[in-house]
Amino acid sequence: MTRFYLPLFLDISDKRILIVGGGKVALTKTKSILQFTDRVTVIAPQILPEIRDLGVICIEQTYTPTVFTDKDIVYACTDDSYLNQCIRQDAHHRHLLVNTVDDPTHCDFISPAIYQSGAMTVAVSSGGTDIRQAITWRNRIKDVFENV
Repeated sequence: MTRFYLPLFLDISDKRILIVGGGKVALTKTKSILQFTDRVTVIAPQILPEIRDLGVICIEQTYTPTVFTDKDIVYACTDDSYLNQCIRQDAHHRHLLVNTVDDPTHCDFISPAIYQSGAMTVAVSSGGTDIRQAITWRNRIKDVFENV
């Protein structure tokens, strides 16, 4: 079944973002989110030093459902698909929006490839089916804006 996502821009300036996972995927998501808010907490048993260097709140612990306290949006960024699905289910019990990075079919939202310049933001999405293509399109758009 093909899933379709409504493109929208959500004001997350006052939202508290939780990223569960401390590896390379969590690093990429954290960098992307930091373009729009600094209210990010990363929780994982081990967190890359590069994530710590970003200045976000880092908590080294294993996942438990109590990590959702006072959070608004969740990214399940572990390398364990089963754990990501548990995170999703637990977050849904608290009525939180969840992105499970390893399975777009179980995401409430997906993260597009983003180009931002000043007040202008362009987002390109493949609906989670071809991330490389979305990045290619985003880079083409970036080239157009930078060569105007």
